[in-house]
Amino acid sequence: MDSLLYLAILCAALGSGLIAGVLFAFSSFIMRALARLEPADGIAAMQAINITVITPLFIGILIGLAPLCLLLGGWALLTWSDPGSVFVLAGSVLYLVGTLMVTGVLHIPMNNALAVVEAHGEGAAKHWHRYVARWTAWNHVRTIAALLAAAAFTLA
Repeated sequence: MDSLLYLAILCAALGSGLIAGVLFAFSSFIMRALARLEPADGIAAMQAINITVITPLFIGILIGLAPLCLLLGGWALLTWSDPGSVFVLAGSVLYLVGTLMVTGVLHIPMNNALAVVEAHGEGAAKHWHRYVARWTAWNHVRTIAALLAAAAFTLA
């Protein structure tokens, strides 16, 4: 059982670290590069990214960590006095709330709204500028949460 728990925590640490890296790339340079483009070009590029990112591998890791975090978080609550339980619970909550919930509640709706924007249409530039600012700000939250989750799982 200890080996299985160790493997689950290792997978959670690696997976949340991997997601943190992808999100960090968007926060640190991808969104800044897209914001430098003409709004129509930035919109078209982000629309393409939002379609292309939906792959079994990426979505499998992003969403697949949810049941793992739920299981690990439940284990941590049941074995609260065990060493590392507090870190496992913290990592689980950070990933589930700070990364996955922010994605579902904020980023997916923003991406869906952008998907129907006509890149050269009226109001597109205004929509794009609001989108970039809000999307990026909340992406910083996701990035930090995923990174802290990876650190917590590692400490566990």
